[in-house]
Amino acid sequence: MSATHPTEWLRCRARLPPGPWATVREALCAHYPKLPPSLWDERFAQGHVLDGEGRALAPDAPFRAGAPLYYLRAFDEATIPVTETILHADDRLVVVDKPHFLPVIPAGKYRRETLVARLVARLGNPDLSPVHRIDRGTAGLVLFSAERATRGTYQALFRERRIEKTYEALAPPLPHLSYPHVHESRLAPHADGFRMMEVPGTPDTRTRIEVLERGAPLWRYALFPHTGKMHQLRVHMAALGAPIANDPWYPEAEPVGPDDFERPLKLLAKSLAFSDPVDGRKCYFESQRTL
Repeated sequence: MSATHPTEWLRCRARLPPGPWATVREALCAHYPKLPPSLWDERFAQGHVLDGEGRALAPDAPFRAGAPLYYLRAFDEATIPVTETILHADDRLVVVDKPHFLPVIPAGKYRRETLVARLVARLGNPDLSPVHRIDRGTAGLVLFSAERATRGTYQALFRERRIEKTYEALAPPLPHLSYPHVHESRLAPHADGFRMMEVPGTPDTRTRIEVLERGAPLWRYALFPHTGKMHQLRVHMAALGAPIANDPWYPEAEPVGPDDFERPLKLLAKSLAFSDPVDGRKCYFESQRTL
């Protein structure tokens, strides 16, 4: 069983619509019917139901429609047993080699166990911010801005496609294609809300694919995304009939379960190459990780 961080309290906004309730407690119990009233009694007793000024409210406090209302809830976060590696750090940039399973930024159940939170703690720099992102399941290079003054300059490298990104992936063979192969398609959100899918229309994504090693049962591919839409590489490989090994979402989503650290997604952000927009130096960074 994974270790957990000490319990912390999250401040949550209670967005209550107008209603016939006389007290705050009555309104909360009615609006959150799946939570037992005893839970709200406990939160009131602990001073964990607050007004807009952060003052604790009593359970018989009168309900006022539209008045700001907050509550605190406990949050326990499991430790993700992987370690990131800092490859480069200066006053403007930090380049990190991210392991599989570690999210880049806070989302959902991940707050402390994120790459940005770990780096801020390690380097003591609250201004650290990712210039781009890769999936939680993808390992490899992530570029961070270390100062606000030049952050937009580095973000423009990705927005204006002035940076060369190389990925590696393990996937089934595609012997019928000629290489390098270019795959283009139009992507749109899937109906399930967390995946992407190819749809008819003018292509808005483009990936160049080369073969690095023709192994058995999987080939090792080099992937060069010309565009950077969410899940682009995963969707494109699955669409070609060669879904990336251990991909839990493509071509079909598997049931959600705990992370299997023995079966990481075989996708690696291998290298980044660009001319530094501030001082003009040629930069090249390569992940130390392998698939």
